[in-house]
Amino acid sequence: MSVRPILQLGDPLLRQKAVRVEDPPTHEVHELVRDLADTLAHWRSATGYGRGIAAPQLGVLQRVIFLKLPGTEPWPLINPEIVQRSEEKIIVWDACLSFLSIFMQVERHRQVTVRYQNLNGETLEFKAGDDRSLSELLQHEIDHLNGILALDRVVDLKTICTREEFEKRYRDASPYAIAPATIES
Repeated sequence: MSVRPILQLGDPLLRQKAVRVEDPPTHEVHELVRDLADTLAHWRSATGYGRGIAAPQLGVLQRVIFLKLPGTEPWPLINPEIVQRSEEKIIVWDACLSFLSIFMQVERHRQVTVRYQNLNGETLEFKAGDDRSLSELLQHEIDHLNGILALDRVVDLKTICTREEFEKRYRDASPYAIAPATIES
């Protein structure tokens, strides 16, 4: 297991734009995906949070994200890009493994279509909506690839709160409602 440190808010690498992966099937890309998977599993088991992670959070400026939603297969996305956005937007609670002590409300598109490559280099498209809050999660992780953090999208500074206040007041109505003990690693 290769759990790597996650860069924290203030690290300048989190604000840089990641570069395109030219050859997804390489050993290096597979190793990066394994590191992302192991690191995400570690954080989820330790904190109860974490549905996705982006390579820049490990200090690797490549366009790779990794998602693991409870009850689903692991999902690495290489060179993901949003190719279509709904006009309708939603306001959701957001947080980040790079600043897990802070929660805030952000505006996201209700639906997005994402084009990406899998680990074999095949190009695929996926339409995400409200199901499992996948649309907002994909937007959050793809933002990381562009040096954009959830704090940049906050709708109202008054919604910023600590993790403790979020858990006390808002967690049950959010996609983070699964208790830490019931989340799979």
